[in-house]
Amino acid sequence: MYKHILLPTDGSALSRKAIRTGVQLAKALEARVTGLSVVVESPVAAGIGKAASRGIEPVAAAESFVQVIAEEARRQQVPHECFYVQAEAPYAAVIRTATAKGCDLICMASHGRRGIRGLSLGSETVHVLTHCKIPVLVCH
Repeated sequence: MYKHILLPTDGSALSRKAIRTGVQLAKALEARVTGLSVVVESPVAAGIGKAASRGIEPVAAAESFVQVIAEEARRQQVPHECFYVQAEAPYAAVIRTATAKGCDLICMASHGRRGIRGLSLGSETVHVLTHCKIPVLVCH
């Protein structure tokens, strides 16, 4: 079964729910987790304004986001590694990381946007599902 689960996070409440799910699954399967946050390189790209609007620099925000994963993994006694990367396209960074680290499952949140709104907003989860060959567990 799964031995290495990637947990991408954007710091949202839904991501925290996916983190708990992913870490619990890893514990049950005796797997390890890798936590990932993506700092968007382009100043006009989606997501950068969210961290900045809370008065947090994007890198500091990413560090705090992966710290949540590390704390949950420690609490559940699950082997883990956590870090952030900088990239223009978060979905591509998620896929690249999963592949490079040898992950056999990605567990991530979906914000549940449907219809035209979901398509026009270009959900990172949808992009991962569309472009990735690694199984993806979507939590919402």
